[in-house]
Amino acid sequence: MARFAYTLLIVALLPWAVLHLLWRARKQPEYLRHWNERFAWYPKPTPEQSRLPTLWLHAVSVGETRAAQPLLSALRQHYPKHRILFTHMTPTGRATSEALFGDSVERIYLPYDTPWAMAKFLSYYRPTLGLILETELWPNLIAACLDAKVPVYLVNARLSERSARRYARFAALTREALQGLSAIGAQSKSDATRLEDLGARKAVVTGNVKFDIAAPADQLDLGKVLKARCGERLIWLAASTREGEEALILDAWKLHSAKVGSGEAALLIIVPRHPQRFDEVARISAARDFKVQRRSENSSIAASTDVLIGDSMGEMFAWYACADLAFIGGSLLDFGSQNLIEAAACGTPILIGPSTRNFAEAAREAVACGAARNVIDADELVSQVNVLLSDANERKHMALAGRGFAKRHRGATARTMEMIIPAAR
Repeated sequence: MARFAYTLLIVALLPWAVLHLLWRARKQPEYLRHWNERFAWYPKPTPEQSRLPTLWLHAVSVGETRAAQPLLSALRQHYPKHRILFTHMTPTGRATSEALFGDSVERIYLPYDTPWAMAKFLSYYRPTLGLILETELWPNLIAACLDAKVPVYLVNARLSERSARRYARFAALTREALQGLSAIGAQSKSDATRLEDLGARKAVVTGNVKFDIAAPADQLDLGKVLKARCGERLIWLAASTREGEEALILDAWKLHSAKVGSGEAALLIIVPRHPQRFDEVARISAARDFKVQRRSENSSIAASTDVLIGDSMGEMFAWYACADLAFIGGSLLDFGSQNLIEAAACGTPILIGPSTRNFAEAAREAVACGAARNVIDADELVSQVNVLLSDANERKHMALAGRGFAKRHRGATARTMEMIIPAAR
């Protein structure tokens, strides 16, 4: 009955979903593309599509898609003759998949979670195995997988206390969905416990596969190129910033920035999390009388430039390799933080704000081992930037701690593969 009521609600909300796509398309026209996939309207399959067995991964947006990299490599190694299908919910997730994997995988939007759309999706693509990354519980999808005898796993699963409380409001529906999964691989013991408290039969702690993502050599080389373009100036990076954070950072930087190192003011590089905000962040920087350049200009950075906007996709490792110090966006305001693991793996000293629920355990451990420092607001952030940019020895200590921290936590991909290999065929 809980899933029946849920289905009625989903059907009632479909007109709103269409309006939502139109609304989002005002700033991101990509939302107008591939509408057919959201309703499971597909073209006739090619003979190759009908013949090859399919491994399916669902990565809702950017973070999950990036996290899939080591899993995809392991799946290709074990199942070289299978086709790989990625499903996404957002254009940025889809664009990230294109940037990372190109034509080596197929990608579509996952349909809205109605029983008939999910049944059609499974009938059309006929996956032999499904992997849902992090925490995407779609009750009708999981039920359709059970009916079609498609084993589906929740991998790299995380569940904050806040999300657990939300799922607990729909206890029967959540329990049914969790118990329909073949198995769950959780990032931490805390995540596993919260999932089991909601009704999961057993959640195995496999670790966080994001620790297994190696910095590509070409990205590290690009980081050196970007660094050279900035001259001798020290660089601090505001990485994957979210709406509202840039204005706080810029105001504090204007008020408290200090000359460091050679006596020049450090260069601030801002890389917004979402590409549709690149222009907005450039505007708010210029409105504060900062001299602004953009990565898309592809030119050397003038000595008079105060702020560089990283308006590019798929270059985060390069930005970390370029920077002397990085602040992790999404943590200054209540967004739960973006990924700090990549910065640690690159040996970039880390500053992180008070909102860390998406990476709670990783953030605690990074601070405890000396790879990261906490800040409570933008003023303290800039204060710590000034302190650390003036202390090369402390930055070196933090860099070594970060690399060690990342290395100690590797191995989640292998543990996840041990869990799912018996089901893939």
